[in-house]
Amino acid sequence: AKKITKPVAKILDAAGVSYAILGKEEPCNGDTARRLGNEYLYQSMASVAVETFNGYNVKKVITNCPHCFNTIANEFSQFGGNYECVHASELVADLIKEGKVQLSNGKAASIVYHDSCYLGRYNDVYDAPRQILEAPPGVIRKEAGRSKNKGMCCGAGGGRMWIDEERTQRVNTLRVEQLLGTEPDVIASACPYCMTMLSDGVKEKQADATVQTRDILELVADALA
Repeated sequence: AKKITKPVAKILDAAGVSYAILGKEEPCNGDTARRLGNEYLYQSMASVAVETFNGYNVKKVITNCPHCFNTIANEFSQFGGNYECVHASELVADLIKEGKVQLSNGKAASIVYHDSCYLGRYNDVYDAPRQILEAPPGVIRKEAGRSKNKGMCCGAGGGRMWIDEERTQRVNTLRVEQLLGTEPDVIASACPYCMTMLSDGVKEKQADATVQTRDILELVADALA
């Protein structure tokens, strides 16, 4: 996900946002451990993360991963971690709306957006990613038949990122088939997990020569004025 994290920093710098990173001190929040049922490991990891955040008097957390967003926003309070947590898509959508992020280098492309479960159905964030995609000049946004609260999982949520499926049952392939049905140039997402699953699905369908998989914040960074 480094290639997504760097564009986030580029956008924040362009907008003049003051932010800090923890670097090598940044711990994993333990989302996957909890989803897979290892509650002891999750609580250990979450406690370390909260202790680190509180040690730096953190008040607000920005994350570009919906899984991290959901865990920090909704579950860290169980361990004394009470922060304003914002997914980067919401922050960037606001920055564009306020004119702090100017976009002028967009390439003409038709883009279909895949809703991440942990951003969409879990936390009702549907509009911000779409507003971002409509901001760069030349973009035509398409909508899949299954989207928003009726969207389909890419297959990575709930810890399934780490579980092999039978080839005939792969959820990511089914989801990619639905998205390819809109005839896009780009399949966009706002989740590193989704990005991996969608990229694999596009390759499996042998469509990677004509269809790109990109994070919405990569597209914004490319279009910065």
